[in-house]
Amino acid sequence: MSVSAYPLAWPEGWPRTPSSRQQDSKHRFKRSGRTNPYWTFAEARDELSNELDRMGARNVVLSSNYELRLDGLPRGNGARPVDTGVAVYFTLKGVQKVMACDMHIRAEENMRSIALALDAMRALERHGGGIMMERAFEGFTALPAPGAKRSWREVLGIKDGIAATRETVDYAYRELAKKRHPDAPGGSDDLMSELNAARDEALKAVTP
Repeated sequence: MSVSAYPLAWPEGWPRTPSSRQQDSKHRFKRSGRTNPYWTFAEARDELSNELDRMGARNVVLSSNYELRLDGLPRGNGARPVDTGVAVYFTLKGVQKVMACDMHIRAEENMRSIALALDAMRALERHGGGIMMERAFEGFTALPAPGAKRSWREVLGIKDGIAATRETVDYAYRELAKKRHPDAPGGSDDLMSELNAARDEALKAVTP
């Protein structure tokens, strides 16, 4: 999935927060015992990056309406863009994920919200809830861009790391064909064509 860091690439299917409901959360995230108790853009970005590193995320792209300099800080005179939402795209265990937030009026607090959510999910794993964490993350799977072609693994439901044999491909194809055939409820010619193409690609990559 090709995602731009600038301008903001808001994830498909995620609702936006109306400006009338966005919160000024500067004091909510205030830190005690510091000369500057408020999060800066760079600090919030770095802490979000740290949380993703701790989780084992790869291919991270932080997308926002802040055009960044080479040192990672926003360009220009520091003026806030109208849309301060942020979205972070990353790969976790071979699956593309996305988390986004625009409920606060500053990008700093939006990044901080995502970082805290990631920390809470890691807490599930730390306390023996690895399966719970994985299920919690299922809702953050990134949708393909409109018109983007899905991989044969996505179409057939064969996860990364699982060897594709002729038997597994044929089984997945038969089960999905029952649902996607134009004569089946909810099926269509387009869905069946996608399935047929995925099967053909998969068979080229099958393990002998």
